[in-house]
Amino acid sequence: MAPSSRLLRIALPNKGALSVAASDMLREAGYRQRTDSKELSLLDTANGVEFFYLRPRDIALYVGEGTLDIGITGRDLLLDSGSKAEEAMQLGFGRSKFRFAARPGVLGSLADLPGKRIATSYVGVVRSYLAEQGISAEVVRLDGAVETSIQLGVADVIADVVETGSTLKQAGLEIVGDVIMESEAVLISRAGAEPHGLTTFKRRLEGVLVARAYLMMDYDIPSSELENAIKLTPGLEGPTISPLHREGWVAVRSMVPSDGAQQLMDDLYELGARAILLTDIHACRL
Repeated sequence: MAPSSRLLRIALPNKGALSVAASDMLREAGYRQRTDSKELSLLDTANGVEFFYLRPRDIALYVGEGTLDIGITGRDLLLDSGSKAEEAMQLGFGRSKFRFAARPGVLGSLADLPGKRIATSYVGVVRSYLAEQGISAEVVRLDGAVETSIQLGVADVIADVVETGSTLKQAGLEIVGDVIMESEAVLISRAGAEPHGLTTFKRRLEGVLVARAYLMMDYDIPSSELENAIKLTPGLEGPTISPLHREGWVAVRSMVPSDGAQQLMDDLYELGARAILLTDIHACRL
């Protein structure tokens, strides 16, 4: 059991899509997770960590002030917070784009933004963007449902996270201009800090990301086609090759990307490979 003074204190989203995905990733990485959504904290002494379940918008503040060591939140929330936390690792889920939207004809391009009222839940992000672009506009803070602000006369334009754009279309709005920011779930730490246990924690999460992106492929191939097969399945550090009892054949094992794995099986079969197997990788260390 790790001494309490050495526990890595980790902030996690307490609800929403980020919460579910973060907990799933941590379970895959071998950490305990709560079974009751009402739990506010969870101690995992076997792995030397303690989890605290907080509002996603507050996580960067706790980490930036050093109250907690690290946390998982969205890049948009990190940047909007203005806290002293920084991005330590991308986690590959919760992807979204931040865009401007308005009623058709109101905003031909972002050159029309000066003087407009912009409603958003991400005041920090919007103000930073406007300052970078040298645009003067009024920013109206709303906690949610910014789409209705235009209908109610509170704003001329909204700036919000967009996933499919269907909600905006239902509100009679159209997306204008380029993407302001691309967001996803990220691991954050206090700027300049390297808390005890962070390296191991990151290595476990990296192992999950690789395990999700790759499969283990096994196949038998005539020795005459081995070099061509290796070009298709080079692996991460080279495939494992073993002789078979069948003369002139070898067995090959290699990690391959999940995307395109079925096509890869077809290509190997055309080369003469047989007994081609794909299996999931549950965890790894590279």
